[in-house]
Amino acid sequence: MQRILSLIISVVFQPLVIPTLVFGLIFFVVPESTSLPMEFKTRIFYLIALSTFAIPMITIFGLRLSGTLKSLHMETIQDRVIPFSITSVYYLLTLYFLYDKTELDPILWQVLGIITSTILVLTVVTFFWKMSAHMTGMGGLLAVVLVLGFKFPTFKVLYPLLLTIMLTGVVGSSRMYLSAHRPVEVYVGLIFGFLVCFLGFSYLWA
Repeated sequence: MQRILSLIISVVFQPLVIPTLVFGLIFFVVPESTSLPMEFKTRIFYLIALSTFAIPMITIFGLRLSGTLKSLHMETIQDRVIPFSITSVYYLLTLYFLYDKTELDPILWQVLGIITSTILVLTVVTFFWKMSAHMTGMGGLLAVVLVLGFKFPTFKVLYPLLLTIMLTGVVGSSRMYLSAHRPVEVYVGLIFGFLVCFLGFSYLWA
């Protein structure tokens, strides 16, 4: 039962869902963090969710069905290299699209730029070490919640922060329970994701 629960947590709070959560926070929970008109936010949100979550996930399932990927859990470094590399390409293309749309708030491509930079470094590291992508994502989400709380007084940060901390602990425990990562891979992923995103978003909303 505990293993099934850990698998569910790992799937629900997988790294690819984090950018969607970040933009959901920015657009709908702390709307003053961007000057994008409300009528555009839903469409841009769906575009980002499609290109950074849905399409990469479909691609990963395709790799599994074709036999290119041995397991969706990507237990080995070899299993992670191709999916991570393809995902990086999708993020770079989405980043370029947002950057090219000069009429949109620059904060959009800058936010995705920080996320994409994190993914690119994670992908490079993946070629020789298995740093936890789950915890990199959770560390980044935790950093975003903190920065939004510091920079925007209207954002009541206490409960979102407590929820994010709790989820971070649950996801990390699940990854170690499943023997998907050693503790050092979990801790380094968490610290890396947190530091890059905290420094990047603090500078962005300075």
